[in-house]
Amino acid sequence: MIGWLSRLRETLQPPERIVDEDWHRLIASSALFGTLEADRLRELRALTERFLAHKRFSAAGGHVLDDAQCLAIAALAVLPVLELGFDALTGWREVIVYPGEFRVRREYHDEASGVVTEGEETLIGEAWERGPLIVSWADVAADLERPFEGFNVVVHEIAHKLDLLDGAMNGVPALPASLPRREWIATMQAAYDDLVATIESDEEPAIDPYAGESAEEFFAVVSELHFSDPALLDEASPAVADLLRRYYG
Repeated sequence: MIGWLSRLRETLQPPERIVDEDWHRLIASSALFGTLEADRLRELRALTERFLAHKRFSAAGGHVLDDAQCLAIAALAVLPVLELGFDALTGWREVIVYPGEFRVRREYHDEASGVVTEGEETLIGEAWERGPLIVSWADVAADLERPFEGFNVVVHEIAHKLDLLDGAMNGVPALPASLPRREWIATMQAAYDDLVATIESDEEPAIDPYAGESAEEFFAVVSELHFSDPALLDEASPAVADLLRRYYG
């Protein structure tokens, strides 16, 4: 019931109107948006307005956050859901923006020994289940400036949010009826296993080796490639590239 009421409130919230001048300035700021056809740009704007209305932005680590940055992050965040629809971004409300890399404390559990240790990790983005989306503005800005180099931190973290929609981060998001779950798992697992084998044999993988950390990181990294270097993804794994075209559009 709580989830249903939350979705209802998001539906009833009126979109945040974007001033034409601000929107045109954003679209002109990055060649990434030039890859979208006119109808897709219209949908991107509509979803961006909804994102700005439904999500709360806050700064951390001394960052000075302005409206242009919020607009850019919102547009990048809805890019992966042009096909899926805005409901795919339900269940969370906040975007936290750091000026650059940020550090978080982690607990590590050794299953063999049962020992729990603490340590720090440096990140440029993070996605919490039913919690905030956290990104480094320096990296967002770099992705906008160089959009076809295979990296997009906002897309990466939104992929994690999509992965979490069914309650588990495992590289298998909630899928549309047109994409059988078995096909998704078989295709992604085979490509992930190939990547891990390449890394373990000390060969240089075609894609970022960070994708070999886990199935969920593999999904997030190939999602980045789908939007920022689809030719590389096609070459590295045609089956995964085709799967993501069917998922993201």
